Amino acid sequence: MTWQSIRISRFGGPEVLELVEQPTIPAPGPGEVRIKVLAAGTGFTDSFIRRGRYPDFKGKLPFTPGYDLVGIIDKTGPGVTARREGELVADLCVVGGYTQYAIRPARLLVPVPVGLDPAEAVCIPLAYLTAFQMLTRACSLPRGATILVIGASGSVGTAFLDLARHLGLTAIGTCSARNMAAVERFGATAVDRRAGDFVTRVQDLTAGRHAVGRNDGAGVDAAFDAMGGGHFAPTFACLKAGGMLVGYGSQTMAVGGEGLLSAGLGLARLKLWGAVPWLFGGRHAAWYSITDRRLTHPDEFTADMATLFGLLRDGAIHPVVIDRLPLAAAREVHARIDAGGLGGKIVLLPWSTS
Repeated sequence: MTWQSIRISRFGGPEVLELVEQPTIPAPGPGEVRIKVLAAGTGFTDSFIRRGRYPDFKGKLPFTPGYDLVGIIDKTGPGVTARREGELVADLCVVGGYTQYAIRPARLLVPVPVGLDPAEAVCIPLAYLTAFQMLTRACSLPRGATILVIGASGSVGTAFLDLARHLGLTAIGTCSARNMAAVERFGATAVDRRAGDFVTRVQDLTAGRHAVGRNDGAGVDAAFDAMGGGHFAPTFACLKAGGMLVGYGSQTMAVGGEGLLSAGLGLARLKLWGAVPWLFGGRHAAWYSITDRRLTHPDEFTADMATLFGLLRDGAIHPVVIDRLPLAAAREVHARIDAGGLGGKIVLLPWSTS
């Protein structure tokens, strides 16, 4: 029986994504399971990896991309006792999701409640977990706090807005003018970052939400920025006294908008703001990496995934799946990701042929 996967043999644009036929189904080894993949998430991080610019993965080539997946355990390998065949599971695999069959370590899998839509469930491992851990682990925000989300119309951005609504937070999200409706449908205030001084705009929006007068409370309680490099400075300027900036990406470097030096300076600023907050009115900053935190806090990863799947099951959160496409559409999907402003997540359905 043949089966399909997407392969990258060289780094580059969407054209490097190749649909290939595999002649034999792989067997899981000790401690592994074989997953029949029902849904593979796509997103900017996949594009980052495809370009060969992602710090946590540089190859070996060839490889199958795909940061997260949901599927059914099709076969267990020797020594696997915690997982069973037929179980619906999710994984944050970093690479390997764009395929009909995936071999994964059993210990890394998280069970998915029966009855969930796999396309919605696959929004949880990367996009929603990233946002949830920054909102609840990196920060401690009371209900009514105001947050700023940079790039709020992407898959992680919309996850932030959805979770903010659930957690009782007030959200402001930056986006392009054409994507303001995607931000506003979550009840957030949309700000066109390219239209004038967005820092002043954020301060104006928040001046009346704290104490009276701009100099006594204007600014947000927390800001979340994946742009990186020089973009961190104006985002930091949007914080109120005592506010926190969490950086979690370097998108401008990924697309060639900034070099490695600029990205490094951005990280250095985060460290400085985090080390000596008293020099900046109590404003501080931190860096967040979902892969690093998974390694250092594996129990939190499992617990937070379970919490999010529970919220999804109960209808408390509503991931935006803007399209469901077959593996053969991977190039098209990446071209759309590179264009930006999707307003949600495109999901690949490996067993779909339409």
